[in-house]
Amino acid sequence: MKHLLRVALIVLLVGIAAVVYLAWPDTARVPFDEVTGKRPKITDPRDQTIPTFKVADAVGWRDGRTPVAAAGLKVQPFAAGLDHPRWLYQLPNGDILVAEANSPPRDVGGIQGMVMGWLMGKAGAGVPSADRITLLRDANGDGVAEERHVFLTGLHSPTGMVLFEGQLYVANTDSIVRVPYRDGATQIAAKPELVVKLNGGGNHWARTLIAAPDGRTLFVGVGSSSNIAENGMAAEKFRANILQVWPKEKTFRIYASGLRNPQGMAINPANNQLWTVVNERDMLGSDLAPDYLTQVEFGDQFGWPWYYWGGYPDRRVEPANPDLQQYSKRPDYALGPHVAALGLAFSNGMKLGDRFANGAFVGEHGSWNRKPVSGYKVVFVPFGARGFPAEGAKPVDVLTGFLDADGKAQGRPVGVIGDRTGSLLVADDVGNTIWRVSTK
Repeated sequence: MKHLLRVALIVLLVGIAAVVYLAWPDTARVPFDEVTGKRPKITDPRDQTIPTFKVADAVGWRDGRTPVAAAGLKVQPFAAGLDHPRWLYQLPNGDILVAEANSPPRDVGGIQGMVMGWLMGKAGAGVPSADRITLLRDANGDGVAEERHVFLTGLHSPTGMVLFEGQLYVANTDSIVRVPYRDGATQIAAKPELVVKLNGGGNHWARTLIAAPDGRTLFVGVGSSSNIAENGMAAEKFRANILQVWPKEKTFRIYASGLRNPQGMAINPANNQLWTVVNERDMLGSDLAPDYLTQVEFGDQFGWPWYYWGGYPDRRVEPANPDLQQYSKRPDYALGPHVAALGLAFSNGMKLGDRFANGAFVGEHGSWNRKPVSGYKVVFVPFGARGFPAEGAKPVDVLTGFLDADGKAQGRPVGVIGDRTGSLLVADDVGNTIWRVSTK
């Protein structure tokens, strides 16, 4: 009996401690703007055994509401009523492919699994994956897709798509597959052919995919399975990497490493180099560590899990790796802490005015581990004449209003691309809409 009372008392005390902690979660102490740009302020970490939970409840768009575009721009739905649209790709004839997908069932059990499931449901990501690619066609050019076709099925949480040597390549959560492509087709019935297997499971499921400048290979981003390799580095094999794939030979190698969750990738038209946006680590406090935008070259190592922002040690990671510190590359541009940068598109070919003529658009899905929340918007990073972010430049809001007056998420932006008219398309996986941003 005494043992049972002791256990009950311990449970009660733990519960009280948890309630007290959650009532006063870690709050940002540095103005958000100071943790952005080429030289962000990097403060001391505030380790969190229990993380700050602050995620916007997903409510969707009601009463004809829309996001808010920057001055001189307007926004309208390009397509609505989709099923968790995550990623976009424009075909040569101007048709738009949309990957409607979500995380596969998670293999994380216990309290961590319960918390993750609760967070996903709260954030609007608790729905089953549609596992399909849909084709949208705006034949009359009015900025609204009047045709919608189920283009490809038989997939497993697909994200990245790229047309390469007459075939459409798709990045599933655990593989890259391909199907024959015919211009103008509204459906592909062929069974996807396996190109390479990828390691799936864990926290980061979405795999992005683009063609490399060499015309022979592809790049695929594969995020880590954990926050800081807490399950050991064996569980991170070929993860937290950008992989280079040879489709003909069906082989790959690690192109760059130490990138916790590389998502959007694009080739910078100014220097023909690979760039990516990366989600950094959690539970170091509301001011760390900044997500980032950076150029990536072969052999680069960005430090994960041992280091962040070019050599700041994460002392939670064991065993330590002091020899790596001097080789940890500093990213080119900080987007701010916990914004969940996912989409990336350079502005070449877009016609959104001089203000947005030279730089990169970033879709920020929004934070869960920061108070106050960050992200939940599309921003623009101005670049200079040499093909890098301009000196002193800060992110410019392009599309906001995803949070309503009560702080609830009407939508959450993910993939961003330009369309054939020079407008910007934004995938919104909570609002189940593709938004089109154009000039007034």
